[in-house]
Order: sequence, then structure tokens, then C-alpha cells
Amino acid sequence: MNSRHPLPEDIIALLSATLLVALGVFLLKQAGLLTGGTAGIALLLAHFSDTGFGVWFFLINLPFYVLAWLRMGPAFTGKTFACVSLVSLFSEQIPRFLTVTSVAPLFGALTGGLLIGVGMLMLFRHQASLGGIGILALYLQGRFGVSAGKLQMAVDSLILLVSFAVVPPWLLLLSVLGALLLNQVLAFNHKPGRYSAMA
Repeated sequence: MNSRHPLPEDIIALLSATLLVALGVFLLKQAGLLTGGTAGIALLLAHFSDTGFGVWFFLINLPFYVLAWLRMGPAFTGKTFACVSLVSLFSEQIPRFLTVTSVAPLFGALTGGLLIGVGMLMLFRHQASLGGIGILALYLQGRFGVSAGKLQMAVDSLILLVSFAVVPPWLLLLSVLGALLLNQVLAFNHKPGRYSAMA
């Protein structure tokens, strides 16, 4: 199936998707929740330092571009670099334009997970990702037919288990709920054979 999109469609989709992801991360952070993947690692590091999520997210993803370039081509790598940069930028700028005094954890988990999942789905369908585990998941799906959503779910579960030292158990359970919703969006809507991230 040919899933290539014209450049204007790619630009609009990537801008929209990265803004959705950044908004989802913003809600998770405001609710005191975590998530999986490189975003989860970046949230953990931001929790323990004065450096913001956006900076950590950008830095953590740098090593994964080598795999993307070697295995998935320069076009995918370029789009992914742009998307990671945009999420990093939007994440740092959203608090300047949106003030939220509190977010109920259940609402944050459900809405944050849904926004990130829909954003990632848009990126996958335009041959891009948010780097990190997403690159590995898309490569394995394209090469071996492994579901990107299921693999991401397994890795995210491991990352959230490590988070026991950071958040109370009930917030961790809600974080898991948000991650499950995120990955179900991918598992239900992005299946092998429908779209391919390979060049």
C-alpha cells in the first residue's frame, strides 16, 4: 500500500501531531504522572533536575538517529529529528501560553494518553516517529511484522515499573492506565501491512 503523502500534507500533519503530543505530555506532567518510552525517561530526569522535559527529550533521542539513518533512511530520520525538535520546543513553550492550576490525575492519564497516542499515530502514518523506542518499534514492525503498539506497550510497562521510586502507587497505576490507552490507540489503528515506515 502506498502511504506517501505530499509535502504540504506532511508539514501540516507533523505540526499537528507534535502539538498534540506536547499537550498530552503537559497534562501528564501537571497531573504528576509519568509515561513510557523516551518521553517517560525525560519526565523522570526533569523530576530530578532543574532541566526541563523538552531539553531532556531532545538529548535522549540523539543516539537513536543512527539506527534510524542506517535502517530506515534519511527521509524518515529527517522527519523524526524535526518531530522530536518540535515536541521539545512546544513542551517548553506551552506553559507560557497555557496556565493550568490543577489537573485531576484520572483526567490527565486518560486525556494525556489519548492525545499522545493520536499524535504518534499521525506521525507513524506520515513515516515519522518521536525517536527512541518508536524507531525500534517501527523498524521491527517493518522488518518482522511485530506490532509497533504491542512492543511499545511492553517496553513502556518496564519503564513505568522503574518509576515506583518516584511517584505514589496510585499515581503510578494511573500512569500505567494512560500508557495503556496510548498504546491501544496504536495497536488498534496501526497494524502491519496498513502502513509502513520503511522507505
